[in-house]
This record gives sequence, structure tokens and C-alpha cells, in this order.
Amino acid sequence: MVDPGMDALTWKEFGEEHLAALAELAEACLAVDGGLPLFTSSPLLRARLLQSCTLGAWHEGGLVAAVSVGTAGQPATSTGLVDPAWRGRGVGSRLLSWAGEQAGDAGLLLTTESWNPGADALFTARGFERTFVEWVLRHDLTALPEVAHPDGVTTEPVTLDSELFATYRASFADRPGFVEPAAEEWLDGLREDDGYRPDLSLIARGPDGTAVGFFNIIDNWIDQMGVVPTWRGRRVGTHLVARALRSLAADGAREAWLCVNDNNPAASLYQRLGFHDAGRRARYLRRRV
Repeated sequence: MVDPGMDALTWKEFGEEHLAALAELAEACLAVDGGLPLFTSSPLLRARLLQSCTLGAWHEGGLVAAVSVGTAGQPATSTGLVDPAWRGRGVGSRLLSWAGEQAGDAGLLLTTESWNPGADALFTARGFERTFVEWVLRHDLTALPEVAHPDGVTTEPVTLDSELFATYRASFADRPGFVEPAAEEWLDGLREDDGYRPDLSLIARGPDGTAVGFFNIIDNWIDQMGVVPTWRGRRVGTHLVARALRSLAADGAREAWLCVNDNNPAASLYQRLGFHDAGRRARYLRRRV
């Protein structure tokens, strides 16, 4: 059988009516590359791949590649996908060139929720700088870690208030690249998320009642977990992650997920507690010409 090349593809815009085809394409990429499983959800697909400009590649009625560009902001933003069966034929290069044309002289920020080495090599060769990488980690909840309770530490369900935000800010302020959001914006993001579980999310307190750490649960994700600097190294973080896993298991979840920046030392903690690598997600920036 002759392997079809680029000439066998039909290129055209796509839209909301192609959401199912986009989900199928994202699933094919995730199956090979790993990455963020939530990428196949309709809200995230819309946000990443139904921006103002779209271009899809079709073969025999199936969507085999797609790219989207949002040009309203600075920099412009873009996300693209190529079916693993169609890689190595120049399809990704064409998608990237088209995205660059839509961005014009503006900077261009590339988002990938399903990272692979081939795309990384292409982006780097085209002058993009990798500015962000997260590991996507998965934990099978049939095996739960045993962690001793830290001396003097108590936990209680979170309250969405200024104390929780202050604990988050204190826990993350020393992380490279941290950008502090407005308190109400951060709290409203949790309040408005249908998957947020305040009943499973906890805040930890020291002997004097001061908050020393926290974690937030969204669906079966440990969305955020932090320990204030003065309490690090006392098993607080380890205890909180173990509590989160046990809470999710007791609630009926079969697996737990989290993302961790590649320069975050907590990555080794998560791996010791039984999390396994499930892929990467990344950002690449080409600055304004």
C-alpha cells in the first residue's frame, strides 16, 4: 500500500460542529504521548482549539491534524495537534508556519497539553523558547502510602476565605515565575469550578493555630498543595498528600492526578508516595519581532 503524503490531505477551517473529531484527535495523541487527560474535555478543547483562527487537515473524512490561533492578545496563542500516524511528513511544520502567519509580528505562545520530543525539536528549531514544563502524574488508589502524622499539626476542611489565599500565597511566593493573582480572583476560580471539593480539601495548622499548609481537590485532582516555608521539612507536605489520596479513595475514586512543574522539588516527594509519570504539558514562546 502506498503511504499517503501531504498531497492526500484536505485543509479547511473547523468549528464547534467538529468538537467530537477534535476529542478523538486529542485522545489519539494522549494515547501515544501522555499528557493532560482533561484535554479531551469539551471546555478545554474549546479554549485551546476553537480560537479565532482554525485550520484542520482531513484524510478520508477523518481529522488528522488541527491548529488554532487566538490573535486578540499579546502574544498571540496557539495549540496544534498531529495524529501520531501522520507525524514525520511535514504536517506539524505546516501547522506551525500557518500559526506564525496568523500571529504576524506579534509574539506567539504555543501551548501543548500532550508533549512529545518531535514537537519540542520543531519548536526549538523555529526559534521558540520553552518557558514552562509540567509533569502529569497519576496515582493508582488501590495502593495507598502510610505516612506518620506530623507532631503538633492538625487539619480541617478549608474555608474559601482570605486565610486560605494567604496560605496559598505564602506557600508559592518563592517558586520561580510565581505571579500572584488577586485574592478574590483566585477564590472565585475555586467557587465557580463545578468540580471543586471543599469537603475533601484541607488546611493544616500548627500548635498555635496558624495555617501552615493546604491542598485543594478538584474532581480527582490534587489541584494545589503547598506548605509555608517555615514548616517545610517536617513531613507536612507528605502528610497532606497522603491525606488527599485517602480522602479520594474513600470517596470512591480509583485514581488521583496532579501536575507539578519540572523545577519543583516536590516532584520527588510525589514519586516516593506512589505517583507515576503520565506525560508532560508545556509552553513555548516566540517573542515579538
